Amino acid sequence: MSAETNRKLSAKEQKRLDVFEGTCERLLEEGYKKTNLTIGIAKANLFVLLLAIPVVGISVLLFVWRNPIGLLRPSPQGSLWFIALFMVLVVVHEFLHGLTWSLFSEHHFKDIDFGFMKEYLTPYCTCAVPLSKSHYILGALMPCIVLGIIPTALGILFGSYFWFWTGIIMILSAGGDLMIVWKVLRFKKQPESQEVLNYDHPTQVGSVIFEK
Repeated sequence: MSAETNRKLSAKEQKRLDVFEGTCERLLEEGYKKTNLTIGIAKANLFVLLLAIPVVGISVLLFVWRNPIGLLRPSPQGSLWFIALFMVLVVVHEFLHGLTWSLFSEHHFKDIDFGFMKEYLTPYCTCAVPLSKSHYILGALMPCIVLGIIPTALGILFGSYFWFWTGIIMILSAGGDLMIVWKVLRFKKQPESQEVLNYDHPTQVGSVIFEK
């Protein structure tokens, strides 16, 4: 979703960070309380490894149960198509974040920024304005639902090796997003708080919560 903090920022990324910090200061002046829910890349990667065990295990069991004679072995042609498709889906993943968040932001796609971390060879997306908890979570989960869960379910239903493993890989690719959502869901707002906003961090993985 967002970029990582321990690296040299581009001029565009630094500008996003300046806007982010300015908005944070304004919200604090308006009486909001701030809680940092960002996570590190190493922790996110560990979460993906742990996520792989139940996701792959349960999905394979469902595939074999539904398709007793189905094969989960890749074919050379299918593997080449998968590699090409994966490169495209990595970009689509970030686009789905932005598209969903843009539906709920004030200026729509003008509030969405995309970037590319050359250190990690990966694109990312960030929303430049705070969103409600439900809207932020929906945008965070959308790539996992559209590119991961749906293709996996179709692969199991129709016995398609190609779509099954495409979905599995995209679920695992959304592991960082799932961890972010998990942290947001675990956050307990103060009893007196009437409003909770999730603000996607522009240079770190995760968000910052403001409540008032």
